[in-house]
Amino acid sequence: MILLKDNYLINKFKQIVGEGLLYFTNRIVNHIPFHFVRLGFYRSFLKFDIGLDSAVFMGTWFDTKSNFKLGNNSVINQNCRLDNRGGIIIGDNVSISAEVCILTADHDLQSADFAGRTRPVTIEDYVFLGTRAMILPGVTLGKGSAVAAGAVVTKNVPPFTIVAGVPAKPIGIRQADLQYHISYRRLFW
Repeated sequence: MILLKDNYLINKFKQIVGEGLLYFTNRIVNHIPFHFVRLGFYRSFLKFDIGLDSAVFMGTWFDTKSNFKLGNNSVINQNCRLDNRGGIIIGDNVSISAEVCILTADHDLQSADFAGRTRPVTIEDYVFLGTRAMILPGVTLGKGSAVAAGAVVTKNVPPFTIVAGVPAKPIGIRQADLQYHISYRRLFW
């Protein structure tokens, strides 16, 4: 009986510490106006893998520790929601505009008990996401693809394809010889 009580207390303590860390991350740290402080905190305390010359702007909200990889020369603009419970992998030279929402967890609507589930999101190199785009669980955005502002992506997007709308549908093709390097850090963002 004592062992059960001890395990319960240990688990509750871990839950409180974990939730406290996320509260501190999403209410305090993400408002600090210096990239090096935020990125240092994310790397050290949340165990995020963040590449060289990448930026995560103020107001970005995360749902858990770990399960997040950001490549080199990529930028996540202000006020994005990144639900990394199922895992988010973002490649090199990716541009994510303001207020983008990336979801990796949902509920199975066909499940009798409304079971929760997670599915990772992968965003390959040279992808562009327009303002307020939403990426749903399990989606892969192929290399060089682009998502228009306000689009809701429910299915994988092939490389170099431009999608728009709700749900997102192909509207064009990007050139395949992309070679740019994103380096975008505003001083106090």
